[in-house]
Amino acid sequence: MIDESVISGLLGTALRTGADFAEVFAEDKRSTSAVLDDGRIEELSSGRDRGAGIRVVTGETTGFAHTADLSEAGLRSAAEAAAAAAAGGGGGTRVIELTRRPTTNPTPVEVQPADVPKAAKVELLRRADEAARARSRSVTQVSARYGDSRRRILVANSDGLLTSDDQVRTLFSVGVVATGDTGMQTGRQSVGHTVGFELFDRYDVDELAGRAADRATTKLGARPAPSGEMPVVIGKGGGGVLFHEACGHGLEADLVAKSASVFKGRRGEQVASPLVTLVDDGTMATEWGAFGVDDEGTPAQRNTLIEGGVLTDYMWDFLRARKEGRARSGNGRRQSYQHLPMVRMTNTYLLAGHDDPDDIIASTDRGVYVAQLGGGSVNTATGDFVFGMWEAYLIEDGEITDPIREGNLIGNGPKVLTDIDALAGDFAMGSPGTCGKDGQGVPVGDGVPTLRVARLTVGGTAA
Repeated sequence: MIDESVISGLLGTALRTGADFAEVFAEDKRSTSAVLDDGRIEELSSGRDRGAGIRVVTGETTGFAHTADLSEAGLRSAAEAAAAAAAGGGGGTRVIELTRRPTTNPTPVEVQPADVPKAAKVELLRRADEAARARSRSVTQVSARYGDSRRRILVANSDGLLTSDDQVRTLFSVGVVATGDTGMQTGRQSVGHTVGFELFDRYDVDELAGRAADRATTKLGARPAPSGEMPVVIGKGGGGVLFHEACGHGLEADLVAKSASVFKGRRGEQVASPLVTLVDDGTMATEWGAFGVDDEGTPAQRNTLIEGGVLTDYMWDFLRARKEGRARSGNGRRQSYQHLPMVRMTNTYLLAGHDDPDDIIASTDRGVYVAQLGGGSVNTATGDFVFGMWEAYLIEDGEITDPIREGNLIGNGPKVLTDIDALAGDFAMGSPGTCGKDGQGVPVGDGVPTLRVARLTVGGTAA
């Protein structure tokens, strides 16, 4: 995207006012999106976003400028603007010798989505629509979405780093509305990986649509969700978002530094059940949050955050790790070249345990089984959260019985961690997600084995 000699000159320009550190981040992203709603193609679009962001750090001050003009003059103007914003005096010029660092991409791409005709992508949507409607007469509405992107980045900084990455992602999702005597109910199913169009050699869109339809129609006969504190069993892959939100964000070093995390100052302490080992892993091949290098040029890594219930580390970006004199963790991420990087999760998950999932259910006299959690919110300073349940069932006398209507799980992240009393060996990753933080969204993954939280508040309408 940018010639190496130009990059060296830009970094020199950025450091001219006496800055401590300078960085160039360039991005070229192409994407395609297609949406079907109620039998009609509502959207079919392609786009390209290309530009560079330049960051300059002087002491505790950061200057940042971005531009879509990748000419040498346009880039120089951005570098001068960022340097002026972080100006600390000192003057002079520094020559940066760049050393290219090779990147190992965790997922080779077999079929570039850009090489596939749009008609083939639209046909996937039509197939999903037909498959969902064929599942049941109660299906009254189907929406489906296809998306792909290819994001190529280049990162260079005044420490001499020069590296790049090529990230391809492909996504397909289906939403179904079923209507019956009890009103309307919804079902969702999605799949997304850091692979190309070969995603559809591995997943059948007819089957995905059928699952979404089954979820919606099953809930037509659902009972009201119970209310009160009770055991909650979360199925494999279906509840990773709970740990992403309820404790993952609290382990991001920037929130810890701002005293906006309930885990501040607790490294080395027992913060969870001894059954719990929590990992964040950007090297997890094909998963939605995987990449070769993060958006500061640090290679993706597998980081253990909680081990045997003990808090072992936080997640770090490049500059914060540099300031603390510690190793980087590969968690510096940004939405685009127009944004500064910040500490973000990648693929965050609980390691599998040794219990049998059937035994966990059988040993639960009364409670709720959650097959799929929905969205929610969390206060990272306190750990308090609320999450919706997209698909859930009653547990009665040690058996999964009737489906229940959508209710909420209400609790506290640190308390949930300590109240996990069973963990099965049937680990699975969940659906692809987009994590929002400070106005930026980045792709993330999460996963869990079947587990039981001994006490959790269910917010339903039944007594």
